[in-house]
Amino acid sequence: MGWPLRIGLGTVASLGVAAAGYWGLVSGALPVDVGAGRRLRPLGPQAMEIAAPRELVFDILAQPYLGRATRAQREKVRVLERGSDLVLAAHTTEVAGGRLSAVTVETVRFTRPARIDFRLVRGPVPHVVESFTLTERDGGRTRLEYAGELGTDLWGLGEQWGRLVAARWEATVAASLASVKAEAERRTRPRD
Repeated sequence: MGWPLRIGLGTVASLGVAAAGYWGLVSGALPVDVGAGRRLRPLGPQAMEIAAPRELVFDILAQPYLGRATRAQREKVRVLERGSDLVLAAHTTEVAGGRLSAVTVETVRFTRPARIDFRLVRGPVPHVVESFTLTERDGGRTRLEYAGELGTDLWGLGEQWGRLVAARWEATVAASLASVKAEAERRTRPRD
């Protein structure tokens, strides 16, 4: 075998390994948790006022985990194990323009009606903790606040990966919060 063929095969093999590694990271199938060079960054905060009672907003947030999930919710959230105030759930999010699906596994703890906490078990980064805090406001309104922390390993390289993951993560949360707000306010509006 001549050297041009060896170089070509080596290049193809290297590209294949790189593509498989990227797919593994994005999908959460190959998490990098080496415990070296951990970098933390905030997620959020994001906050919104919702014209609906706090208990209703909490119920809408908790529905995919504790209640009867809609078909659309079941496509995104699958409860793997359920306790009285804690579930283990797999979350599926389309990435790369819908060409890939990222799957994260998280514990979700419920403190009715004021708080829901998430802790990453498996995903594209080794560390994520998040919370939704619900505060009652005058006039039957609710303030919903989201905040969290995302951690990556491998110093600067991990930090760059964390920026990409955090941007997608926060966009997904923002879309979810907008959906919760719309549904809570729809259910609160007086019927004609």
